[in-house]
Amino acid sequence: MKIFKYGDNVDTDVIIPARYLNITDPAHLAEHCMEDIDQTFCENAVEGDVIVAGENFGCGSSREHAVIAIKASGIRCVIAKNFARIFFRNALNLGLTIIECEAAAEELTAEDELIVDVEKGEIKRVRDQKIYSFQPYPEFLLNMIQNDGLINTTKIKLKQEAI
Repeated sequence: MKIFKYGDNVDTDVIIPARYLNITDPAHLAEHCMEDIDQTFCENAVEGDVIVAGENFGCGSSREHAVIAIKASGIRCVIAKNFARIFFRNALNLGLTIIECEAAAEELTAEDELIVDVEKGEIKRVRDQKIYSFQPYPEFLLNMIQNDGLINTTKIKLKQEAI
């Protein structure tokens, strides 16, 4: 998986500029994801890639479009020192894996390859096998991510309860 590395305060206007908020198709949103900060992102991001950033990732306005654009770009997870709270909640609600890990955010580079295990709470840098630990998700949040978000998780739960 490839890493896209960014700094602090990557806001939702950078993730998906406001001029595209009238778009609802995830694939079309992905075509414009990160374009104001990284012109090569859209053409280089593939399924399974990772964004690594500094502090306050996803700050700015509360727009689900930002999470949708990231997911539709193929990004598997976002690792940052910390996240804006509204982005954090939107990410979980929409099933995007987000990881707060200060050491990983500081040390990882665009050249690194990773293995991420959200159940164990580990990020392994392949070149030297260094492990960065983070707080694993509780089971209910892990289910939300695995089920692609809160709505799908709720639908599955309601089906199970109806049986």
